[in-house]
Amino acid sequence: MSTLAKSKSMTEGPLAKQILLVSLPLALSNLLQILFNLSDVAVVGRFAGSTALGAVGSTATFVTLFTGFLIGLSNGINVLVARFYGARHPKDVSKTVHSALLVSLAAGVLLLFIGLVGSPALLRLLNTKEDLLPGAILYLRVYFLGMPALALYNFGNAVFSAIGDTKKPLIYLSIAGALNIVLNLFFVIVCKLDVAGVALASTIAQCVSAGLILHALTKVQDCYALDFKQAKLDPAMTKSILALGLPAGFQNAVFAIANLFIQAGVNSFDSLMVKGNSAAANADNLIYDCMAAFYMACASFMSQNYGAGKPDRVKKSYFIALAYSFGVGLLLGGSLSLFGRQFLALFTTEAAVIDAGMKRVGVMGLAYCISAFMDCTIAASRGLGKTVVPTIIVILGSCVFRVIWVYTIFAHFHTIPSLYLLYPCSWILTAFAEILYFVHCYKDAMKIFKVSVPASL
Repeated sequence: MSTLAKSKSMTEGPLAKQILLVSLPLALSNLLQILFNLSDVAVVGRFAGSTALGAVGSTATFVTLFTGFLIGLSNGINVLVARFYGARHPKDVSKTVHSALLVSLAAGVLLLFIGLVGSPALLRLLNTKEDLLPGAILYLRVYFLGMPALALYNFGNAVFSAIGDTKKPLIYLSIAGALNIVLNLFFVIVCKLDVAGVALASTIAQCVSAGLILHALTKVQDCYALDFKQAKLDPAMTKSILALGLPAGFQNAVFAIANLFIQAGVNSFDSLMVKGNSAAANADNLIYDCMAAFYMACASFMSQNYGAGKPDRVKKSYFIALAYSFGVGLLLGGSLSLFGRQFLALFTTEAAVIDAGMKRVGVMGLAYCISAFMDCTIAASRGLGKTVVPTIIVILGSCVFRVIWVYTIFAHFHTIPSLYLLYPCSWILTAFAEILYFVHCYKDAMKIFKVSVPASL
């Protein structure tokens, strides 16, 4: 299909309202995904015992690492589709969509292979307890059967988000998530499959969400419609997708690795502190993922408006998305600071563990909003097609810097606050560098429009 429907969702109309309307379904999708993942843990812990719970919990790092890679890859797809859609280049949109389908499928199959073959070695690398190892290997192998489906869902989500439709992915994820919970209970309670049961439920749910979103893409009447018969790798588009997506995917993977060093620092304290940290860390994904919705919207809006030749809306998209993400981080983080004990009580009844968890909440509560300056600016740079340098900056500032901090400042003081302070310090350092680079990229990108750009941006 070579036609392109006129879209007002991103290139015309009030930006603040539009960014909010696009971001809210994305935020709800992220929250639902977290809640569905928590249901796996809850069902296993409640009905399969502590060994099964420990087995599932020991896989979290690798699940986060590999799913983060797929999400990063989809970010590249999102930016490219949005750029061509905003520029009214229907043929390029179609080429991107059909190339991205195969790239995503290949990435999913690759991760499936890694999960099936490499699970034992990966888990032993993290010194997984021997009594937990058989269950953890089984969980990973079954869970990774759904990686191709997860890759395809992220592909579809990226395409729909790029053109401003974030409601369909939310609906499909809700359906799949509800199914996941039902299957969790059925496989664990009725079928007594324990660890394999929750992994199988997740795999089936991922296949359902992928099937729904791919079906929806085949039914749209626009240039981003999916036709499986047209699926082929366009060399230029494939190169662009990988150039945008791989750095973002690699960044997410490196983050997961860097966090292992932080966890090692936490593990150097007593078991109460480890438990308290684990309980408090549940807030991270809840707050981060709500803020992340505005980052994805930022990249989509900037890409479309850049492609449409509307430089004023490009700049405004960045500042509006930054304001929203900062506000959400401040609101949620502030609420956590005020109601931290009530939040921690959802995960433990031990007063000593809650006290330990509050030490993390005390540092992190009002620090989450700082990360908006880093992450939103990274998204903005990617919206302009710049990925390699932002990725290098964030790896140095938020990954390498954290490892150095653990072995220097934390090693010297060896206190919990000195460990947790690495988060806001790394965000401030990285944000400063990312903003400087973005200002440079923005001024360079705007030259094609022959407009004067204020020195202050």
